[in-house]
Amino acid sequence: MNKEWYQHILRVQLLPTIQEQFGDEQCLFQHDGAPCHKAKLERHERIHRGEKPYHCSQCGKRFNDLGKLERIHTGEKLFYCSQCGKRFSQSRDLKKHDRIHTGEKPFYCSQCGKRFSQSGHLKNHERRHTGEKPYHCSQCGKCFTQSGDLKKHERIHTGEKPFYCSQCGKRFSQSRDLKNHERRHTGEKPFYCSQCGKRFSQSGDLKNHERRHTGEKPYHCSQCGKCFTQSGDLKKHERIHTGDKPYHCSQCGKCFSQSGDLKKHDRIHTGEKPYHCSHCGKGFNRLGTLKQHERRHTGEKPYHCSQCGKCFTQSGDLKRHERIHTGEKPYHCSQCGKCFNRSGSLKEHERIHMHYHSSQGAKHLPI
Repeated sequence: MNKEWYQHILRVQLLPTIQEQFGDEQCLFQHDGAPCHKAKLERHERIHRGEKPYHCSQCGKRFNDLGKLERIHTGEKLFYCSQCGKRFSQSRDLKKHDRIHTGEKPFYCSQCGKRFSQSGHLKNHERRHTGEKPYHCSQCGKCFTQSGDLKKHERIHTGEKPFYCSQCGKRFSQSRDLKNHERRHTGEKPFYCSQCGKRFSQSGDLKNHERRHTGEKPYHCSQCGKCFTQSGDLKKHERIHTGDKPYHCSQCGKCFSQSGDLKKHDRIHTGEKPYHCSHCGKGFNRLGTLKQHERRHTGEKPYHCSQCGKCFTQSGDLKRHERIHTGEKPYHCSQCGKCFNRSGSLKEHERIHMHYHSSQGAKHLPI
């Protein structure tokens, strides 16, 4: 039915009958199940005609309702919730809000029966069943089920970071990243482990922690089948197979497979020693080196030989000791093939060959 024919039917045939029964002030036009006044009928007619007689002097946008136009710029919020006092500029927004208090969910999925309080939430949900992804990135073509997800993605291309921390000024592309960051300042840890009570500032950290209790290792290496509790650990492990070393030292060009190893290496150039001994104040560039040093003060020897019970302060010392029991000799002389259980013993042995070659060379020198 075209617009002209619709207007003819409405005004010539239906409206006189309506006015005869209900008077000039009301009509039977139904909006959300309730009778509307004649002014509302006229506003509704503009939807069919596509008429937008009101234009904004601020931005030029056109509207079919003057009231909505004015409230955008004035910030006026005429409609308020009787339950919590929250105010809204449009009545439909108040209706949506009211469902939070009433628990009403009038929109339901025809596929699985799940109910929703807003029609927009239902549409987003239905795309899970249909697989529809109507929102496309103009830069890379990636598709999304929700417009909000597309907007977040587009910030990767634009570099836009609209969310900033009021404490330190750091900026973020997503609001959830800002919330996670702000907990560093506040110290808030809303996520806690039901097993041991340990608290975390981020839900992801809690999930990783819970796998320690369950023993779950959902991330598998496709090369060797080794399993990991965290995806980051799997990525680090996979570089062993690929040989990928994406982290480069800007001073000497040395490459590393892990960012942490690069940071440790950088301290060689900078001379930074951030770890200090609480007993004597000596500084170290690695935390592990500090721990080994502190055992000299405490006398702690946490590494035990399972064969004879001998204790050691460092894991490396235990490994060297265990070769006495196993007979393993992993260090080989390239000159004569003799094997040793310690690298130091190999070096001492190699000096014999060096001394021999130097003495032989001296015999052949001219007198």
